[in-house]
Parts: sequence; C-alpha cells; structure tokens
Amino acid sequence: MSLRDVLTQESRKADVIRDCLEILEAEVQSKKGLSGIAIKTGYKVVKGFKPGFVKNVVTDLLPEFADALEPMAEEAKAASVTATRHFGSHRGSLADALLSITDKKAARSTNRVVKSTYDKLRPTAKRHVEDAAPRLGGLVDKYAS
Repeated sequence: MSLRDVLTQESRKADVIRDCLEILEAEVQSKKGLSGIAIKTGYKVVKGFKPGFVKNVVTDLLPEFADALEPMAEEAKAASVTATRHFGSHRGSLADALLSITDKKAARSTNRVVKSTYDKLRPTAKRHVEDAAPRLGGLVDKYAS
C-alpha cells in the first residue's frame, strides 16, 4: 500500500489531517526572533483569511505530500530506521520535495493575500520545513509502521 493510500484512507484521514495541523501549529509556535514574528503573523493572516482555510489546504496537499515523502519513507524502511530519524537526516531533500509542491500551488493561486503572504515567507521556508522534518517523520511512523 502506498504512503498516499495509508495517509488518505477514509478510516484515518481525519486523524492524519488533525495531526498535520498540530504539527503545523507546533512548528509555528516554536519559531523565535524576528523571523518567528513574521512566521506567526503570516500564519495568523492566512488562518484569518477564511475559516477552515488552513485545514482545506492541508487536506488538498496531503496526497501530493505523501507521494513526495514516499521515497524517503521507503529508504527509511530499507535502512531499518524510523522515518523520524531518516527524515531528520535528510531535511534538505525533504524540504525541497515539499516546497516544490507548494511553490507550484502558490504560483497558480488567484488569491492575492495568500500569494503575497507566501511570497514574503518563501525565502526562509526551506529552513522552517527542514525544522519540521522529524515531526513529519513521526507522523509517517505513526500511520505507516
């Protein structure tokens, strides 16, 4: 069964999405300094844009993110290590894979507020996605193990 199938299976999809939202919240709250203020402000703007917007985005991105993470999850399995450990060791490639998806989505967006916020935050996004890699690995370990 593919990682996409595992994470989007109807019986667990709501739990996976809830866990993804918790990871997102935890990552945003963990940010410090000036960049942390920018991230928190941008996240608040996006959350306030439309009720349920962030959840809808997570729901929409989940299948593509699962596809992007699958090769790394398979590498972890083949190496007999957890996805948490493997994703943490391969933060850069994980971030590149996920950001290539969000970059395409942002480029196609017709919403100026969302697009502008994404464009402002994008220069530091790779570092922040890299920081989230172990938590994303934990999500994969939880559901795909």
